[in-house]
Amino acid sequence: MSYETLRYDVADYILTLTLNRPQQLNAFTVEMAEELIHAFNRASDDDAVRAIVVTGAGKAFCAGMDLSTGGNVFGLDESLSPTMEDMEQRLDDPAIVAGVRDTGGRVTLAIYDCKKPVIAAINGAAVGIGATMTCAMDIRLASEKARIGFVFNKIGIVPEACSSWFLPRVVGLSQALEWVYSADILQPEEALQGGLVKAVLPAEELLDEAYRIARRIARHSPVAIALTRQMMYRNAAKPHPLEAHKVDSLAMFYTSLSSGKEGVQSFLEKRDAVFTDSTSKGMPDFYPWWE
Repeated sequence: MSYETLRYDVADYILTLTLNRPQQLNAFTVEMAEELIHAFNRASDDDAVRAIVVTGAGKAFCAGMDLSTGGNVFGLDESLSPTMEDMEQRLDDPAIVAGVRDTGGRVTLAIYDCKKPVIAAINGAAVGIGATMTCAMDIRLASEKARIGFVFNKIGIVPEACSSWFLPRVVGLSQALEWVYSADILQPEEALQGGLVKAVLPAEELLDEAYRIARRIARHSPVAIALTRQMMYRNAAKPHPLEAHKVDSLAMFYTSLSSGKEGVQSFLEKRDAVFTDSTSKGMPDFYPWWE
Protein backbone atom coordinates (compact mmCIF):
# COMPACT_ATOMS: atom_id res chain seq x y z
CA MET A 1 0.00 0.00 0.00
CA SER A 2 1.46 3.35 -1.01
CA TYR A 3 0.35 6.74 0.28
CA GLU A 4 0.20 10.17 -1.32
CA THR A 5 0.81 12.22 1.84
CA LEU A 6 2.86 9.81 4.00
CA ARG A 7 5.89 7.56 3.93
CA TYR A 8 5.60 4.17 5.67
CA ASP A 9 9.08 2.71 6.24
CA VAL A 10 9.78 -0.32 8.46
CA ALA A 11 13.22 -1.44 9.63
CA ASP A 12 14.30 -3.43 12.69
CA TYR A 13 10.71 -3.60 14.02
CA ILE A 14 10.38 0.20 13.94
CA LEU A 15 7.93 1.98 11.63
CA THR A 16 8.91 5.50 10.63
CA LEU A 17 5.72 7.27 9.61
CA THR A 18 6.65 10.51 7.86
CA LEU A 19 4.16 13.26 7.03
CA ASN A 20 5.21 13.94 3.47
CA ARG A 21 3.98 17.22 2.01
CA PRO A 22 7.18 19.18 2.59
CA GLN A 23 6.40 21.93 0.07
CA GLN A 24 3.24 22.67 2.06
CA LEU A 25 5.01 22.28 5.43
CA ASN A 26 3.15 18.97 5.77
CA ALA A 27 -0.15 20.82 6.13
CA PHE A 28 -2.99 18.50 7.08
CA THR A 29 -5.71 17.54 4.59
CA VAL A 30 -8.67 15.17 4.60
CA GLU A 31 -6.59 12.85 2.40
CA MET A 32 -3.77 12.86 4.96
CA ALA A 33 -6.29 12.11 7.71
CA GLU A 34 -7.62 9.07 5.86
CA GLU A 35 -4.09 7.86 5.13
CA LEU A 36 -3.01 8.29 8.75
CA ILE A 37 -6.02 6.32 9.96
CA HIS A 38 -5.19 3.55 7.50
CA ALA A 39 -1.50 3.58 8.46
CA PHE A 40 -2.11 3.33 12.21
CA ASN A 41 -4.69 0.57 11.72
CA ARG A 42 -2.27 -1.24 9.42
CA ALA A 43 0.64 -0.90 11.85
CA SER A 44 -1.50 -2.13 14.73
CA ASP A 45 -1.61 -5.64 13.25
CA ASP A 46 1.69 -5.52 11.36
CA ASP A 47 3.98 -8.00 13.13
CA ALA A 48 6.98 -6.33 11.50
CA VAL A 49 6.18 -3.24 13.61
CA ARG A 50 6.76 -3.06 17.36
CA ALA A 51 7.11 0.71 17.76
CA ILE A 52 6.21 3.73 15.64
CA VAL A 53 8.13 6.99 15.17
CA VAL A 54 6.17 9.86 13.60
CA THR A 55 7.98 12.83 12.08
CA GLY A 56 7.71 15.32 9.22
CA ALA A 57 9.53 15.60 5.92
CA GLY A 58 11.52 18.79 5.38
CA LYS A 59 11.59 21.58 7.92
CA ALA A 60 8.12 21.22 9.47
CA PHE A 61 6.34 18.53 11.45
CA CYS A 62 2.82 19.66 10.46
CA ALA A 63 1.87 23.31 10.03
CA GLY A 64 -1.81 22.66 10.77
CA MET A 65 -4.81 22.32 8.49
CA ASP A 66 -4.25 23.27 4.88
CA LEU A 67 -6.35 26.44 4.74
CA SER A 68 -5.84 26.91 1.00
CA THR A 69 -8.44 24.32 -0.01
CA GLY A 70 -11.78 25.47 -1.39
CA GLY A 71 -15.12 25.29 0.41
CA ASN A 72 -15.13 24.28 4.06
CA VAL A 73 -11.41 23.87 4.69
CA PHE A 74 -12.08 21.29 7.40
CA GLY A 75 -13.92 19.06 4.94
CA LEU A 76 -17.31 19.47 6.66
CA ASP A 77 -20.74 19.44 4.99
CA GLU A 78 -22.33 22.83 5.67
CA SER A 79 -25.72 21.63 4.39
CA LEU A 80 -26.14 19.48 7.52
CA SER A 81 -27.42 20.51 10.96
CA PRO A 82 -26.01 17.77 13.20
CA THR A 83 -27.20 17.19 16.76
CA MET A 84 -25.73 15.39 19.75
CA GLU A 85 -28.30 12.68 19.08
CA ASP A 86 -26.68 12.20 15.65
CA MET A 87 -23.31 11.82 17.33
CA GLU A 88 -24.74 9.24 19.74
CA GLN A 89 -26.87 7.27 17.29
CA ARG A 90 -25.28 7.82 13.87
CA LEU A 91 -21.57 8.22 14.58
CA ASP A 92 -20.56 5.71 11.91
CA ASP A 93 -23.15 6.77 9.36
CA PRO A 94 -21.17 7.67 6.19
CA ALA A 95 -22.81 11.10 6.01
CA ILE A 96 -21.75 11.89 9.58
CA VAL A 97 -18.27 10.42 9.12
CA ALA A 98 -17.62 12.43 5.96
CA GLY A 99 -19.52 15.61 6.73
CA VAL A 100 -19.53 16.16 10.49
CA ARG A 101 -16.86 14.22 12.36
CA ASP A 102 -13.58 16.01 13.04
CA THR A 103 -10.93 14.40 10.85
CA GLY A 104 -8.19 15.05 13.40
CA GLY A 105 -10.26 13.29 16.04
CA ARG A 106 -10.65 10.26 13.82
CA VAL A 107 -6.84 10.17 13.51
CA THR A 108 -6.21 10.40 17.25
CA LEU A 109 -8.81 7.71 17.91
CA ALA A 110 -6.89 5.46 15.51
CA ILE A 111 -3.70 6.24 17.44
CA TYR A 112 -5.48 5.55 20.73
CA ASP A 113 -6.69 2.15 19.48
CA CYS A 114 -3.28 1.18 18.05
CA LYS A 115 -1.49 -1.74 19.72
CA LYS A 116 1.96 -0.24 19.12
CA PRO A 117 3.66 2.54 21.14
CA VAL A 118 3.96 5.82 19.24
CA ILE A 119 6.82 8.33 19.55
CA ALA A 120 6.50 11.83 18.09
CA ALA A 121 9.73 13.31 16.75
CA ILE A 122 8.63 16.93 16.36
CA ASN A 123 11.20 18.29 13.94
CA GLY A 124 9.72 21.72 13.21
CA ALA A 125 6.45 23.64 13.23
CA ALA A 126 3.63 21.68 14.90
CA VAL A 127 0.58 23.93 14.88
CA GLY A 128 -3.13 23.19 15.26
CA ILE A 129 -3.68 19.55 14.34
CA GLY A 130 0.11 19.30 14.08
CA ALA A 131 0.20 19.86 17.85
CA THR A 132 -2.96 18.05 18.92
CA MET A 133 -2.25 14.81 17.05
CA THR A 134 0.94 14.41 19.10
CA CYS A 135 -1.07 14.50 22.34
CA ALA A 136 -2.38 11.02 21.49
CA MET A 137 1.18 9.74 21.06
CA ASP A 138 2.98 8.17 24.00
CA ILE A 139 6.32 10.00 24.01
CA ARG A 140 7.09 13.37 22.42
CA LEU A 141 10.56 14.65 21.55
CA ALA A 142 11.16 18.11 20.11
CA SER A 143 13.92 19.55 17.97
CA GLU A 144 15.38 22.89 18.95
CA LYS A 145 13.69 24.12 15.76
CA ALA A 146 10.23 22.98 16.84
CA ARG A 147 7.48 25.53 17.35
CA ILE A 148 4.24 24.24 18.88
CA GLY A 149 0.91 26.04 18.91
CA PHE A 150 -2.62 25.25 20.06
CA VAL A 151 -3.90 28.18 18.03
CA PHE A 152 -7.59 27.33 17.61
CA ASN A 153 -9.15 30.18 19.61
CA LYS A 154 -7.05 32.67 17.63
CA ILE A 155 -8.94 31.72 14.45
CA GLY A 156 -12.33 31.38 16.13
CA ILE A 157 -12.58 27.60 16.46
CA VAL A 158 -12.07 25.09 19.27
CA PRO A 159 -9.39 22.51 20.06
CA GLU A 160 -10.01 19.29 18.12
CA ALA A 161 -8.49 15.84 17.66
CA CYS A 162 -9.84 14.76 21.09
CA SER A 163 -7.27 17.13 22.60
CA SER A 164 -9.71 18.23 25.32
CA TRP A 165 -9.31 14.63 26.58
CA PHE A 166 -5.61 14.09 25.85
CA LEU A 167 -3.91 17.43 26.54
CA PRO A 168 -5.05 17.91 30.18
CA ARG A 169 -3.96 14.34 30.92
CA VAL A 170 -0.51 15.08 29.53
CA VAL A 171 0.19 18.53 31.01
CA GLY A 172 -2.57 19.15 33.57
CA LEU A 173 -5.77 21.15 33.20
CA SER A 174 -4.42 24.59 34.12
CA GLN A 175 -1.47 24.40 31.71
CA ALA A 176 -3.69 23.05 28.94
CA LEU A 177 -6.17 25.89 29.38
CA GLU A 178 -3.47 28.56 29.39
CA TRP A 179 -1.93 27.28 26.17
CA VAL A 180 -5.28 26.95 24.43
CA TYR A 181 -6.70 30.27 25.64
CA SER A 182 -3.58 32.23 24.71
CA ALA A 183 -3.07 30.43 21.38
CA ASP A 184 0.62 31.34 21.65
CA ILE A 185 3.33 29.63 19.64
CA LEU A 186 5.47 27.78 22.17
CA GLN A 187 9.22 27.57 22.04
CA PRO A 188 10.43 23.99 22.58
CA GLU A 189 11.77 24.90 26.04
CA GLU A 190 8.27 26.05 27.07
CA ALA A 191 6.82 22.75 25.87
CA LEU A 192 9.47 20.93 27.90
CA GLN A 193 8.83 22.99 31.02
CA GLY A 194 5.08 22.41 30.67
CA GLY A 195 5.51 18.65 30.39
CA LEU A 196 4.38 18.24 26.79
CA VAL A 197 7.71 16.90 25.51
CA LYS A 198 10.25 14.59 27.13
CA ALA A 199 13.33 16.34 25.74
CA VAL A 200 14.56 19.09 23.42
CA LEU A 201 17.36 18.01 21.12
CA PRO A 202 19.55 19.42 18.36
CA ALA A 203 17.84 18.80 15.03
CA GLU A 204 20.48 16.31 13.90
CA GLU A 205 19.98 14.20 17.06
CA LEU A 206 16.17 14.09 17.12
CA LEU A 207 15.54 10.92 15.13
CA ASP A 208 18.49 9.11 16.69
CA GLU A 209 16.96 9.64 20.14
CA ALA A 210 13.50 8.59 18.91
CA TYR A 211 14.96 5.38 17.47
CA ARG A 212 16.95 4.73 20.65
CA ILE A 213 13.72 4.79 22.66
CA ALA A 214 11.88 2.76 20.03
CA ARG A 215 14.57 0.05 20.08
CA ARG A 216 14.27 -0.25 23.85
CA ILE A 217 10.53 -0.87 23.42
CA ALA A 218 10.82 -3.18 20.42
CA ARG A 219 12.90 -5.77 22.28
CA HIS A 220 10.00 -6.65 24.61
CA SER A 221 6.93 -8.87 24.14
CA PRO A 222 4.61 -7.27 21.55
CA VAL A 223 1.52 -8.66 23.28
CA ALA A 224 2.59 -7.44 26.72
CA ILE A 225 3.38 -4.00 25.28
CA ALA A 226 0.02 -3.83 23.46
CA LEU A 227 -1.89 -4.78 26.59
CA THR A 228 0.14 -2.37 28.70
CA ARG A 229 -0.54 0.53 26.33
CA GLN A 230 -4.29 0.04 26.38
CA MET A 231 -4.36 -0.67 30.13
CA MET A 232 -2.58 2.58 30.93
CA TYR A 233 -4.83 4.76 28.79
CA ARG A 234 -8.15 3.11 29.52
CA ASN A 235 -7.71 2.13 33.16
CA ALA A 236 -6.42 5.58 34.07
CA ALA A 237 -9.76 7.03 32.97
CA LYS A 238 -11.83 4.68 35.13
CA PRO A 239 -13.46 6.05 38.31
CA HIS A 240 -12.20 3.27 40.65
CA PRO A 241 -9.04 1.12 40.73
CA LEU A 242 -11.20 -2.00 40.98
CA GLU A 243 -11.88 -1.63 37.24
CA ALA A 244 -8.14 -1.68 36.58
CA HIS A 245 -7.77 -4.70 38.86
CA LYS A 246 -10.23 -6.68 36.74
CA VAL A 247 -8.26 -6.02 33.55
CA ASP A 248 -4.85 -6.37 35.21
CA SER A 249 -5.84 -9.77 36.57
CA LEU A 250 -6.82 -11.18 33.18
CA ALA A 251 -3.83 -9.61 31.42
CA MET A 252 -1.44 -10.98 34.04
CA PHE A 253 -3.05 -14.43 33.89
CA TYR A 254 -2.78 -14.81 30.11
CA THR A 255 0.68 -13.26 29.64
CA SER A 256 2.01 -15.55 32.40
CA LEU A 257 0.97 -18.50 30.23
CA SER A 258 2.75 -17.25 27.11
CA SER A 259 5.42 -14.55 26.86
CA GLY A 260 5.84 -14.56 30.62
CA LYS A 261 7.31 -18.07 30.51
CA GLU A 262 10.08 -16.95 28.15
CA GLY A 263 10.64 -13.83 30.24
CA VAL A 264 11.09 -15.81 33.44
CA GLN A 265 13.28 -18.44 31.77
CA SER A 266 15.56 -15.82 30.23
CA PHE A 267 15.91 -14.14 33.63
CA LEU A 268 16.88 -17.43 35.27
CA GLU A 269 19.34 -18.21 32.47
CA LYS A 270 20.79 -14.68 32.55
CA ARG A 271 20.20 -14.05 28.84
CA ASP A 272 18.13 -11.70 26.71
CA ALA A 273 14.56 -12.82 26.20
CA VAL A 274 13.51 -13.90 22.70
CA PHE A 275 9.81 -13.14 22.38
CA THR A 276 7.99 -14.78 19.48
CA ASP A 277 4.42 -13.68 20.29
CA SER A 278 2.55 -11.39 17.89
CA THR A 279 -0.26 -8.88 18.12
CA SER A 280 -1.88 -10.15 14.92
CA LYS A 281 -2.54 -13.62 16.39
CA GLY A 282 -1.50 -13.68 20.03
CA MET A 283 -3.83 -11.27 21.83
CA PRO A 284 -5.81 -13.04 24.59
CA ASP A 285 -9.48 -13.69 23.99
CA PHE A 286 -10.66 -11.04 26.46
CA TYR A 287 -9.04 -8.31 24.31
CA PRO A 288 -10.51 -5.78 23.56
CA TRP A 289 -12.17 -5.81 26.99
CA TRP A 290 -13.82 -2.40 26.56
CA GLU A 291 -16.15 -3.54 23.78
